[in-house]
Amino acid sequence: MIYYLIVLVVIIGDRIVKHLISSGMMPHETIPVIENVFHITYVQNSGAAFSMWENQWVLLIVLPFVALAAGLVILFLKRKNWNRLTLTAIAFICGGGLGNLIDRIQMGYVVDMFDFRVFPVFNIADIFVCLGCGLLLLDALLSERKKKKDDR
Repeated sequence: MIYYLIVLVVIIGDRIVKHLISSGMMPHETIPVIENVFHITYVQNSGAAFSMWENQWVLLIVLPFVALAAGLVILFLKRKNWNRLTLTAIAFICGGGLGNLIDRIQMGYVVDMFDFRVFPVFNIADIFVCLGCGLLLLDALLSERKKKKDDR
């Protein structure tokens, strides 16, 4: 199924980039791409977004595992009833979430690397979680617009 393939591609892409960073750099090492604007910085994030909840394994492993398992089940159960945008959004969120969850389970931290100097350092998985959330928002707005149009 295409949505599980999306999940897998996101996980594999995330794992490859994280492997390249963690095997080629030392923690906190930074490589300027555009000086003072964008750097590749190797960070080991033991917390969640913005390093919150460090060392809180229930919040960082158990709850995400349950939520991601539910997302994967939804992809299977709703694949014929829900639109492609919603299913793609869920696949992006699951792929990114699983990419970070694999890090937490394997190493106790998430590898982050994209550093814009004015925002916390993030990774490929984070990008896909955010893209998925954005697509869900877009889908909700489009659905509401269509509903209002149909009500006229």
